[in-house]
Amino acid sequence: MIDKELLAILACPETKEPVALAEEELIAALNSRIARGEVKNRAGKTVEGQLDGGLVRADGAYLYPIQDEIPILLLDEAIPLR
Repeated sequence: MIDKELLAILACPETKEPVALAEEELIAALNSRIARGEVKNRAGKTVEGQLDGGLVRADGAYLYPIQDEIPILLLDEAIPLR
């Protein structure tokens, strides 16, 4: 789990919008789609491996994955949600 103080200072590297922890239902749905090979990241690469969690940009457009309790705030790794 991400520390609340850390979460409070994290932001989207592109727009500087705040990010929030993704709901468990969203992560479960994405993991199901990842298992079927249906999820591509912003760079167009198929996402492999289950997500531990994610950070959703305030506008809801992208999810930044959390792997091994580390948020991956790289534009190319962001997963489009729309």
